[in-house]
Amino acid sequence: MSNRETNVSLTEPLGVWGAGRLLVQALAEQKLCMAAVYDVASQVVRPPAGSPPEYAVSLGTIPDSFYTARKNLFSTLFYSTYLALNIPRPRRLLYGKLNHLFRIWVTAADNLLDSEDKCVLPLDLPGHSRVMREVVAVMAADRVLSRLLDEAVEAGTITRQQASEISDASLRNLLPSAAQEASEEGGIAARPRPEYILETVHLLKTGLLFNIPFTGVDLVERDIDPDRLGRIKRALLLFGNGCQVLDDIRDLARDFVEGRHNYVLSVLAHSRPDVLDDWSRRAIAAGDRLYFEVLAESLSAARLGYQRLTAACAALQEERVIVGGAPIAQMACAMFIALDLEDLARACTFT
Repeated sequence: MSNRETNVSLTEPLGVWGAGRLLVQALAEQKLCMAAVYDVASQVVRPPAGSPPEYAVSLGTIPDSFYTARKNLFSTLFYSTYLALNIPRPRRLLYGKLNHLFRIWVTAADNLLDSEDKCVLPLDLPGHSRVMREVVAVMAADRVLSRLLDEAVEAGTITRQQASEISDASLRNLLPSAAQEASEEGGIAARPRPEYILETVHLLKTGLLFNIPFTGVDLVERDIDPDRLGRIKRALLLFGNGCQVLDDIRDLARDFVEGRHNYVLSVLAHSRPDVLDDWSRRAIAAGDRLYFEVLAESLSAARLGYQRLTAACAALQEERVIVGGAPIAQMACAMFIALDLEDLARACTFT
């Protein structure tokens, strides 16, 4: 990819994704799923009668920005797989709702673990609570799941047995990723080889989350070609791994300060340990853009992430999950902006 191609793709970084015909329909239906989740949440998150007004808890206002293409790029891509697989509308709408609940659970957990403030389920609570807001979000999402599954059973969309299996799997399928996150709490003792990060840590941290959208599909759908489904899953897994490599570049300082696994940090630990020694003697802030201090390693990682993204996009086009739209190179490049690495994308040339 030439520097000129990079500049072109940065003009409208996420517009290149929205150009695909299937993705346009996917975003429209995913918005319906989100609205349904918020509607049920508004019914569930209410204080009991007689509660003092100053301690009332309710669902907050849903900003219009929550429904933008930029905020829902991954959800839209996941939903596009249901359209490509010709899953009937009632069931694919159910799976889209489940995906938004997964997003609430994962985001709330990340907020708790990383002291972040990414809101997917806005709540009105007294004071300026951060921890309790996420706890309530997790509990509320669980109740919303029960309501949605009951409604799907009543409508004949799924059976009661399938609803029970989906409910159990909604937790079970997240456990490996949760275990990986738990292993990093308090910091890691040593930095493993880069290959281990790519093949094991990234698989659990992000890769599996890109196959979570098939929780309901795997349990309910019986008329889907298993070979094609496997190819789509592998493509999404590769896409997720590519995104995680880029995340590791962006989060270089944070992961160094907090002692978390990171592909670039493992590369440095095994090839340039003096750099890590120098950083350990400095006052590094979590938000520092350290990747410009190790540009060769950062660029190598960026190429790896870009290669995985382009390969994933090519496979998804082959399976008609992505139909029409921009060239693959531009779609992969757009992820640098989506993942807050525009400065690196503008500074570097990928070949």
